[in-house]
Amino acid sequence: MAVIMKFTKFALKNLFSKPVTKNYPMQPREYPERTRGSVQINIDDCLFCGMCAKRCPSGAITVDRAERTWSIDRMGCVQCENCVNTCPKKCLHTDVMYTEPGYDKKTDTFRGAPPPPKPAMDPEKLAALKAAAAAKKAAAAKAAQTKE
Repeated sequence: MAVIMKFTKFALKNLFSKPVTKNYPMQPREYPERTRGSVQINIDDCLFCGMCAKRCPSGAITVDRAERTWSIDRMGCVQCENCVNTCPKKCLHTDVMYTEPGYDKKTDTFRGAPPPPKPAMDPEKLAALKAAAAAKKAAAAKAAQTKE
């Protein structure tokens, strides 16, 4: 009888109080500030050094320096933030939202801009550099002859 009275107390309390659960699709969840979500990249700042790929324990990140591409397997990422902490340019960060669930494994690939062309050297400057190198070589040869 005492058990029924305890149950009745909780049932009446829950009957007249607000629901504890959230109305999920209509009210999206608010995540705490330090939640580890999906990895995002600012591709314009990336050096394509590959440090993030080396530190990724699951091997979800691949970097191709020649083609200047950065890829991440979203379902392979374990959201450990090793790549974010290792990045020398701090172009990686974690988003608070998680990866959207789906039926297919998703790999996001980001392509960086091609490197800027090297500026052409002034012909006069180039001639001066060649002359200085030739003079240095001649001085080294002369020093070698005097030693013999």
